[in-house]
Amino acid sequence: MTQIPTLKRLSLRNLKFKQIPESPGVYIFIKENTPSYIGKAVNLKNRLKSYFSLNLAPKTQRMIGEAQSLSFIRVNSDLESLLLEARLIQKYQPKYNSAAKDDKHPLYIRITKETYPKVVTARRIEKKEKNLAFFGPFPSSKNVRSVLRTVRRIFPYAEHKAGKRPCLYSHLGLCNPCPSLIEKEKDQKTKDGLVKTYKRNIRHIRAVLSGKFKPVRSELFREMQVKSRQEKFEEAQRVKEQISWLDYITQTAVPTESFLENPNLTEDIRRGELAELKAILNQYLSLKGKLLRIECFDVSHLAGVNPTASMVTFINAEPDKNFYRHFRIRQEKGADDIASMREVAGRRTQYFASWGVPDLIVVDGGKTQVSAFQTILKDAKIPIVGIAKRNETLVVPITTKAKIRFFEKRLPKGAALNLIQRLRNESHRFARRYHHHLLRKTLLPLS
Repeated sequence: MTQIPTLKRLSLRNLKFKQIPESPGVYIFIKENTPSYIGKAVNLKNRLKSYFSLNLAPKTQRMIGEAQSLSFIRVNSDLESLLLEARLIQKYQPKYNSAAKDDKHPLYIRITKETYPKVVTARRIEKKEKNLAFFGPFPSSKNVRSVLRTVRRIFPYAEHKAGKRPCLYSHLGLCNPCPSLIEKEKDQKTKDGLVKTYKRNIRHIRAVLSGKFKPVRSELFREMQVKSRQEKFEEAQRVKEQISWLDYITQTAVPTESFLENPNLTEDIRRGELAELKAILNQYLSLKGKLLRIECFDVSHLAGVNPTASMVTFINAEPDKNFYRHFRIRQEKGADDIASMREVAGRRTQYFASWGVPDLIVVDGGKTQVSAFQTILKDAKIPIVGIAKRNETLVVPITTKAKIRFFEKRLPKGAALNLIQRLRNESHRFARRYHHHLLRKTLLPLS
């Protein structure tokens, strides 16, 4: 077994969970400087807490009892944690990863070497089998199949050999072009084009599962441009949709190898996000000090029914759920987002002493939503900006003696946009959760 020399260790004897972030990542239990178990988590703190409960399986109890310390590597997304977990297990082969958590054997993703390569899962990789590539082992088959379902929506592939009839998945667009249809094609030029498309999908899948996201996106973008110049607009639109899906599953994704080279990469990325956002805002505002605490507000309702608002708080660009808050809107016109925003802003001012004061407030919306907050908080001297959905535009108000002037800046793809999108997405999620809770209480009253 190989040792991991560069990671920070936390002793299990006096482990303090406040040292562990509530973010996606990979954790490593260590015995005598050697990894004994490697796992992934959507929330590192919650997952590691579960190992210290009273109801552990005998094998898990034995593993915890033998381990002396643990380390973790934070990442940006669940996909990154899955790929990093597999890479580390393959590299270090920990004792307690020899069998899957829920299965007798771990799961691999296998890409076969044949005329139409198949993407399949396998419990073992046999040397006699011809493979273009294989990935894993992945301890959780559920996670693997979830990733493959997502990848298949972007880059369709086959799980079968060419036959007389197209498969069921071809009708769903998940095996496209289907090898069976390719083989039935009589026009050689058309057939060659379909083969090229199929193999390109396989090449992209290999790259994505290897963590090479940027080269795939760059190639797709060039292809979209070529299709547009050739006036093949439907084909260009399909490629654009592939890019959108890829962006969605690899938000702020970085190559897996980068986390191995720098286990503190996520902290470095967060510092870069804050620095870039501050530099952009300083074009319009005079920000003093660090953007240590950022709050984001969002309003949610269904045709004015059960209107709610959310406040999510990021500390050093990371979610801190201790400071999350829900607001049940009290004003009568529940569909009036502006009035709701004014109400929330007013209620927020009542808790500056107990909740703390943010260094920046981000409002989900444009000029009118920002104005609602700005009017109520004009004496608080807290910078307030909006994020308009159209073209991801940052809305920055400047207060003068006469009125409020607005500056709009479309955020370029990069660190600042990643941070703003994460803030907004988290505020949406948190607002919807409370709103749906209230709707269930309304629609399903206790009998």
